[in-house]
Amino acid sequence: MSDGEAPLTPPPEGYASWLADLKGRIHSAQQRATLAVNRELVSLYWQIGRDILSRQAEQGWGAKVIDRLATDLRAAFPQMKGFSPRNLKYMRAFAEAWPDSEFVQQVAAQLPWFHNVVLLDKLPNPEARRWYAAQAIEHNWSRNVLVMQIETRRLERSGQAQTNFDTRLPKPQSDLARESLKDPYRFDFLQLGDEAQERDIENALVRHVTDFLLELGAGFAFVGRQVLLDVGGDEFFIDLLFYHLKLRCYVVIELKAGKFKPEYLGQLGFYLTAVDAQMKHADDGPTIGLLLCKTKNKVVAEYALRDKAQPMGIAEYQLAESLPAEFQTNLPSIQQIERELAGEDELTDDDPP
Repeated sequence: MSDGEAPLTPPPEGYASWLADLKGRIHSAQQRATLAVNRELVSLYWQIGRDILSRQAEQGWGAKVIDRLATDLRAAFPQMKGFSPRNLKYMRAFAEAWPDSEFVQQVAAQLPWFHNVVLLDKLPNPEARRWYAAQAIEHNWSRNVLVMQIETRRLERSGQAQTNFDTRLPKPQSDLARESLKDPYRFDFLQLGDEAQERDIENALVRHVTDFLLELGAGFAFVGRQVLLDVGGDEFFIDLLFYHLKLRCYVVIELKAGKFKPEYLGQLGFYLTAVDAQMKHADDGPTIGLLLCKTKNKVVAEYALRDKAQPMGIAEYQLAESLPAEFQTNLPSIQQIERELAGEDELTDDDPP
């Protein structure tokens, strides 16, 4: 304490809770302000893009007008970034992709600008863009996570696991449960070869549990691995146990390194019965089972599920797979735009052609 500085006195009663409340309100206000700024920026970019489109179409202006516009806007607003020729081209593409201003205001403007750029770059299908945009908003995906979800084809895999949920769970829980599973699951982040055994895969999944949870999707909470079940004095161990926060139920996941066999469901069903009896809360839904195998015969899997009384799903996993080729556009890369917004106008060798 420096000379002349008065000692701090204990805060009055109730001060700590009041301070915590104030911090929370300030943080919320900051978030709302940031979101409002983003909405205005995305809306502005859409309007600029729409104006470029309409003037080029109605007045026959060529592509050179974008370079001229970029020069004039940067001269008029030197403190603002984002008026490079490349970003103006994205604005035009953005307005062309989303002609509906209502959608822009209600959905696209909730995403940061570079999330929208990702959707333009990687998805030529408008419906796919809408789906990924909605998912990014719902799950608060970062841009990198959004890119990963697109490149690993989350849309095509969602809800594709073979299940008996339609006949074993009430609606709407059956629909939510079905959409919560996918097929195949991508475990390339484990960096294991196809020869990996079940315990190797299980150990690696636990070491990379954050990536595993991201691959499983929203709602899954990790409970444990090799979870002990004591049944009549005999010990049994569940490979992986999760709790699903939206379904409000336990999810038992069993790993099989080879091809699916119908008898695997007997073991899984036994685990579901034990979890329901020993762990399930009265307010929880029925425990769900997911069998992950390297390969499966779809007809065999369908037959095996028909007579099972408990809700189960069967899906394949992939340990390594090359990413699908990215959709190519004639627009500049996101990395190029970001450098320009940061004031780095020159291209580097990192820029794709």
